[in-house]
Amino acid sequence: MTVTVETLEKLERKMTLTLPLGQVQTEVQTRLKKLARTVKMDGFRPGKVPMNVVAQRYGYSVHYEVMNDKVGEAFANAANEAKLRVAGQPRITEKETSPEGEMAFDAVFEVYPEVKIADLSSAEVQKIASEVTDAAIDKTLDILRKQRRTFAQRAQDAQAQLGDRVMVDFEGKIDGEAFAGGKAEDFQFIVGDGQMLKEFEDATAGMKAGESKTFQLAFPADYHGKDVAGKSADFMVTVKKVEAAHLPDIDDALAKSLGIAEATVEGLRADVRKNLEREVKFRLLARNKQSVMDALVAKAELDLPKASVQAEVSRLVEGARADLKQRGIKDADNTPLPDDIFLPQAQRRVRLGLVVAELVRSQNLQAKPEQIKAHIEELAASYEKPAEVVRWYYGDNNRLAEVEAIVIENNVTEFVLSKAVVVDKNMSFDELMAQN
Repeated sequence: MTVTVETLEKLERKMTLTLPLGQVQTEVQTRLKKLARTVKMDGFRPGKVPMNVVAQRYGYSVHYEVMNDKVGEAFANAANEAKLRVAGQPRITEKETSPEGEMAFDAVFEVYPEVKIADLSSAEVQKIASEVTDAAIDKTLDILRKQRRTFAQRAQDAQAQLGDRVMVDFEGKIDGEAFAGGKAEDFQFIVGDGQMLKEFEDATAGMKAGESKTFQLAFPADYHGKDVAGKSADFMVTVKKVEAAHLPDIDDALAKSLGIAEATVEGLRADVRKNLEREVKFRLLARNKQSVMDALVAKAELDLPKASVQAEVSRLVEGARADLKQRGIKDADNTPLPDDIFLPQAQRRVRLGLVVAELVRSQNLQAKPEQIKAHIEELAASYEKPAEVVRWYYGDNNRLAEVEAIVIENNVTEFVLSKAVVVDKNMSFDELMAQN
């Protein structure tokens, strides 16, 4: 086999491959003979089908299979010999003319680019810091109390207040016509919890059991019910029951009910602080990692392999369709999703992946076993049975690979922060937790 490689443009290459015709024909005959031993055809016993009949029936498909295998093998060997890092699958076409006794093919493909990363000492990276305050612990304890609240019916003449649970019947109409989802009986919600639109809650607050009221409600333009979004409806609501909420006290009994090892108020607050600090750490890592990656991409120079970008576009389209299906969208497979929508995101992902891979290679930032172990143990610490969670991660190579990727990203983040100009910024706990 002889091989020549031609540079077409940027990352695109063309390789010419030649295969001895006799080698192909020999392999075809070998596979047909093997097939003849097991093939079943009407009128013949298994293994007794004449070779000419087998060749007539299966010759073309076997020849096609051999060609694919041999050309693919020849391409892989030639690429390895030339030390080419091939991006994506090659486009292989048979040449119209070939040397006598040989078959010639052209393989057009892309190679991975050379990645040049500029001096990171001139990069500026914003590093966010935040801390868990006593106010954050108090707020979390209030949430825990609300999750364990009980309700008791108020007196008949008591007005519904914020935090009360009410049972209502309601019916809404738009231009005098009822609409889907606009009517319910014995419907319960907590006033002020945001389960209902604010106008609905405001109308219900102050009402007593047995009272009815009509009011107008304007659905937001981005309301999830598309049939009523941006429209105004007339509602009639009747309150049937008003119940007052009772929140448990923050005491040793609450700590015990939550399974806190040290069943005291101090133990409860310490446990809440530990969990919040863990959550804050992961959120800060994610935020600062994003800043680092933005700075890293800005300092890198490289061409993008079209094949890699297109493959990433296909993955994003597939993910979008899966999301549509999960949301119950009909005909999600036929929903038009133009590649252009996903192209910028795909280009960024490919660019970032190549840049990070180059930095990991050049600076030896691979994930060490002890780092992977420490990260898994930290993830498992928030669960009731950490040891089982650790075994769950180590029981699947795919899960381990996901953790390894996170650790590598963390290593890259720390490396860039050690080289770049870091701009520190404090962020409040509430602001950090409010961001996705």
